[in-house]
Amino acid sequence: MFASFNTGKKQINGINIHYRIGGSGPALLLLHGHPQTHVIWHKVADDLAKHFTVVAADLRGYGDSDKPLYSKQSLPYSKRVMAKDQLGLMSSLGFNKFAILAHDRGARVAHRLVLDHPHCVSRLILLDIAPTLAMYQQTDQEFARAYWHWFFLIRPEPLPESLIEADPENYLRSVIGTRSAGMGPFTDEAFSEYLRCLRLPGAARGICEDYRASAGIDLIHDQADIDAKNHVECPLLVLWGEKGTVGRCFNPLLEWQKVALQVEGQALSSGHYIPEEIPDVLLDQVLDFLKSEQH
Repeated sequence: MFASFNTGKKQINGINIHYRIGGSGPALLLLHGHPQTHVIWHKVADDLAKHFTVVAADLRGYGDSDKPLYSKQSLPYSKRVMAKDQLGLMSSLGFNKFAILAHDRGARVAHRLVLDHPHCVSRLILLDIAPTLAMYQQTDQEFARAYWHWFFLIRPEPLPESLIEADPENYLRSVIGTRSAGMGPFTDEAFSEYLRCLRLPGAARGICEDYRASAGIDLIHDQADIDAKNHVECPLLVLWGEKGTVGRCFNPLLEWQKVALQVEGQALSSGHYIPEEIPDVLLDQVLDFLKSEQH
């Protein structure tokens, strides 16, 4: 995996952020979701590096990045703070403007990054999410059953942490393996890496605090942007899996059109884990969208 990439860590925003970097050309930041790491991009990273300088980072609380301790309102895991991590990482690597391709939790960080720092992002691609506030406001029984972890992980500590830590592999399989594609999309090497990172000290805390922030302080920040009519300004491509929960329970394109100025998107023949289920299809979509910026 990531044959042409180098690995590094940089101290950003008071913590260490782990990343891989490879390729040449315009900068492209890749951000992963839960309960995974930057490894979710392993099927597309080398091809993207033929066209871009690709930075695949672990979010704080995940992978080999640091996992800060608890704090009031889970503030260290607000998407505002997590976005500053990634902005600082890119700046430290010499990139003051870059595109972003982001999945799941990473897409929520990317949404906040482009709202708070609009001049730093050229183009944005978000995979299989609708805006966080819209999803919480429109939650129904079907969504709650499918995304049970959204409501389990935000319970007060230490209950969810202790249950995850008691059997990390069972938790990992229960989240990624019970979606529409089962365990099929995940190579043994990638799964082993996800499990290794989930077993690291503080990993369960990081995951839970990420979700607690999204159910609290992040909603306050999102509503403030809506009230101020602060929209995503850069071109935005939203893609979601037609076999997944987000497309079934929400209208992702409509919801993003409410909060962004230039939006296009479509459902793909996939479940939630688009980069691992249909990497070739995703590559085509990403390259078409990002290369249009260069013409």
